[in-house]
Amino acid sequence: MLVLRDPEVARRIVAPEIRQLVEQRFLDICAEEAYEPDVHGYMIVVEAGDSVRDLEEESGCPLLAAACPCFEVLEELDSCYEMVFVPGDGDFGIVIFIPKREGIDPDLLAVCAEYAVPAP
Repeated sequence: MLVLRDPEVARRIVAPEIRQLVEQRFLDICAEEAYEPDVHGYMIVVEAGDSVRDLEEESGCPLLAAACPCFEVLEELDSCYEMVFVPGDGDFGIVIFIPKREGIDPDLLAVCAEYAVPAP
């Protein structure tokens, strides 16, 4: 998994469409202020071989909880799913990008397929 707590790390994302999306989300989150991971949150790009357990441990978010959906937003885009968690009342959020490709945990993809709404 690629954990992004710095917008510059987005350059390491191999898939161009996901890289552009992540770069845009950093711009959206920050608006006119400097990005602060402790204030704004961070992003995760799921990679082949990442387990749901690893993602849950990293994010602290219950991805496959029995009470799903437990996320704020889950949108389906052409190349990936975008899952958003806001663990408190502030601006801090965790955005997880789940690519639609082979090697991604099938249980995670199944939850995304079931609960995702089309992106506007």
